Amino acid sequence: IEDTPAGRAYEGQAWLFLGVANSDALLYDDEWTEAKEKGGDKFRLDYAISREQENKKGGKMYVQDKVEEYADEIFTKLDSGAHIYFCGLKGMMPGIQDMLKSVCEEKDIDFDEWLKGLKKAKQWHVEVY
Repeated sequence: IEDTPAGRAYEGQAWLFLGVANSDALLYDDEWTEAKEKGGDKFRLDYAISREQENKKGGKMYVQDKVEEYADEIFTKLDSGAHIYFCGLKGMMPGIQDMLKSVCEEKDIDFDEWLKGLKKAKQWHVEVY
């Protein structure tokens, strides 16, 4: 968190899930690590390294698998007004949405209504290419 008036006033938490194929492809790793060290509870960082980590089913670890590990916490944050942002290749979104739908089913939540609510509240942000 930058040492600016806005940074000092910030009381939320930014949580980055960064996915890459190999750890040598981690973007801005030094900067993220420094932000995590300086940010305390205001910044969390989780990597999904598909060719080096395994998900709970023994397959490659993708961002959706890492997010699923924290599903209860993430859903609680979203229920409390948190925003969720997805940025990357458009091909990642079907896997992410499938995972979220599965979590919703486990929680007896109507996925389509849940997603519609996030969009209406402007909590759902997607920038893919």
